[in-house]
Amino acid sequence: MKRLTFRRRGNAGALSPEDQAVVDQFRATLTALRNPEPWTPGSARDIAVRVGPFIERAHTRPGDDHGPDMIAVALVHPDTPHAGAYLHRRQLGYTERGWLRCETSAILGFWQPGYAMLTHAAADLPLPDDVGMAPAHYALYIEARKRDDSLDGFTLLRLGPYTQTRHAQQDYDRLTAALDGRETTLVPGHRVAARFGPFDVSDHQLFADPYEADAVALLDAAVAGVSA
Repeated sequence: MKRLTFRRRGNAGALSPEDQAVVDQFRATLTALRNPEPWTPGSARDIAVRVGPFIERAHTRPGDDHGPDMIAVALVHPDTPHAGAYLHRRQLGYTERGWLRCETSAILGFWQPGYAMLTHAAADLPLPDDVGMAPAHYALYIEARKRDDSLDGFTLLRLGPYTQTRHAQQDYDRLTAALDGRETTLVPGHRVAARFGPFDVSDHQLFADPYEADAVALLDAAVAGVSA
């Protein structure tokens, strides 16, 4: 392990400005670890999350930051938003992850500058291939449930993956509008409704790509297939 050496300049006992900066950063790190600021769901502030033995800075995604167990985050370079960090964060893989699903148990609290010394960037290491978080992609499920208040039924259509919540919300709104007044007539004995859900990569072959076709047209085709 590299030993820290402090250079004295001027009066005996005085630290150089460079050494003083190191000492100040170390103190800030200890303060952050000893006094984490509890994370509050729904806040727009950056958070500190565990990635293996390191701590990383993360943006939360508006609309996906309220979950009690899981939220969507994007890992960012600790020096964000300073322009000088742009090249470094690209080199270390901070710009290639996109939105990830983060367990709230991995959140230390709100981000504090003192955590910066504990990041991969501070160690000049790239983020690992596996950061322990799956991509935060979403899907829409259009389901036909029996009208006897039971859970019996089937899935008419699966749409996904959506890489942004707003795109899923737009299609959800359009599908809900298309179903308005027709929920109980499209499939005899059933009520048809749309719902949000996580995109299951293992079942990707069951999903229609929402970016390649119109969601309402896909719904009409699915209903026609049931009626045929």
